[in-house]
Amino acid sequence: MLHKNPAGGTPMVSDTAYISESAVIIGNVEIKGNVYIAPHTTIRADEPGSAIIIGSGCNIQDNVVIHALVGSAVITGKNTSLAHGCIVHGPCTIGDNCFIGFGSVVFNCVIGDDCVILHRALVKDVKIPACRTVEDGAVLNKQEDAGLLRETTAELSDFAKRVVRANLVLAESYSKIKGE
Repeated sequence: MLHKNPAGGTPMVSDTAYISESAVIIGNVEIKGNVYIAPHTTIRADEPGSAIIIGSGCNIQDNVVIHALVGSAVITGKNTSLAHGCIVHGPCTIGDNCFIGFGSVVFNCVIGDDCVILHRALVKDVKIPACRTVEDGAVLNKQEDAGLLRETTAELSDFAKRVVRANLVLAESYSKIKGE
């Protein structure tokens, strides 16, 4: 369901994006091409001056919440996965080819390209360099700790790419059904 926000901001959605009927998208939200938005996702840019941009090829899985505070933005790069039940709260920028794991929370941060945030992690108030991994259950809220993160392994990078590919197939399949 697409809704205007109180200021009249209306979601803009590419014709090649698939959005589940149970997803709720409110306000100044731009969803680029070949995006898959799963059931029970909530994407809210309803506070004054807030904005959300979902880059092409992204997948937003079941029960994800994306919300931008007053005057802030949430931006996801291309081919990024937001896995089941994660929360992304603006201000937040997530680079290209990233994976944010099940139940993770990211807030007030910048995540570089090709990063993997594993499951149930908390990332807050930091800038993460490209090609880094945040471990399962980690709490990352000090910038000096962000510099100590291990590089993303080829195995994790391949995993993130497989998740994107699987969800791109879903987006394409559902878009075809929608067009019939």
